[in-house]
Amino acid sequence: MSGPLSGVRVVDMTTVLMGPYATQLLGDLGADIIKVEPPAGDTVRTIGPARNAGMSAIFLNCNRNKRSVVLDLKLDDGRDALLKLVARADVLIYNVRPQAMRRLGLDYEDVAAVNPSLLYVGVYGYGQQGPYADKPAYDDLIQGAVGLPMLGALAGADEPRYVPNAMVDRIVGIHAANAVSAALFERSRSGAGQRIDVPMFETMAAFVLGDHLNGQTFDPPLAPAGYARLLNEYRRPYATQDGHVCVLMYNDKQWRRFFALVGQAALLENDARFSTIASRTENIRELYRLVADIMRTRTTAAWIEALEAADIPVMPMHTLESLLEDRHLAAVDFFTVAEHPSEGRLRQMAPVAQWSRTSPGVFRQAPRLGEHGLEVLREAGLSDAQIAALEKSGATRLETGP
Repeated sequence: MSGPLSGVRVVDMTTVLMGPYATQLLGDLGADIIKVEPPAGDTVRTIGPARNAGMSAIFLNCNRNKRSVVLDLKLDDGRDALLKLVARADVLIYNVRPQAMRRLGLDYEDVAAVNPSLLYVGVYGYGQQGPYADKPAYDDLIQGAVGLPMLGALAGADEPRYVPNAMVDRIVGIHAANAVSAALFERSRSGAGQRIDVPMFETMAAFVLGDHLNGQTFDPPLAPAGYARLLNEYRRPYATQDGHVCVLMYNDKQWRRFFALVGQAALLENDARFSTIASRTENIRELYRLVADIMRTRTTAAWIEALEAADIPVMPMHTLESLLEDRHLAAVDFFTVAEHPSEGRLRQMAPVAQWSRTSPGVFRQAPRLGEHGLEVLREAGLSDAQIAALEKSGATRLETGP
């Protein structure tokens, strides 16, 4: 394996999506990710289409660049084996509630006693100093708690709806991977480990309010919360004669070009509502409604051709299926077809950052349950006899082949 995090070992106790997405990002950067799974495996192994049991599409898309070992942490033998892995690791990351880690005898003090330089990273619902500390959390719940469904309703949706994407899990996963990378850098200077908590609620509250705190930024407030441009009901893909198109005029130059293109070149200068970015923001609903009416007058292809010629930002509105055929993604080799040892040919997405020297990459395909148990436990210093005893007690499960 190569990549900027080559040589870093991560014990990954996460399941479902948020934590596994974070550790996949670290694995793409070259870290050795040891995925510790319960005997039944990560729940996501069974969600969605699959060629073979336990290897669903969702699992395959957030667990590449990992090695799988099965450990039942409710058994003393399983916990002891985990601590042997931790003793040789740089990072332990988990996404259950801290109370569960404490019940397992795996809170920060327990693992720091084994490895004082360990980075102990928790990715879970709520900061532990507040009244929500013990509450369970899922993507949908956090979306609602930070106001995302209500923002959609304010912007014209018929009723509050969750964003149809596991957005919270992925955003918080990115924050967790960022925290691990920064903590590794800090430890390279201090030599000391530490506990790091990445709570979902606080992370997403900052994410949403970065746009929508608005006049509530000031004390006393200067205006209500909410960014008017983002909450405008006409901020949506514009309907054309035969479909939809995504276009955004933002600065003065782009607006002048647009109105010239549609035969209304003097509008920006003659209408005080639209003459500056400040006045356009105040009157954004009327402006976007005007654009919506204009966009209905041509076909999608005609608009894309005209807007691109005028250097006005425009993109087609893809479906999930047409996105797979996008010519730009094809040109940058975003999708590749790989041969998985047990699952056959798979479409996979490349790591997106471009590095000139220590490139991220797909170094190994998503693992079968317990596929690497024997090698991982041997690396932790367990003898074959000890591993056999773990298997006999039910504390581990060794995968014997595809």
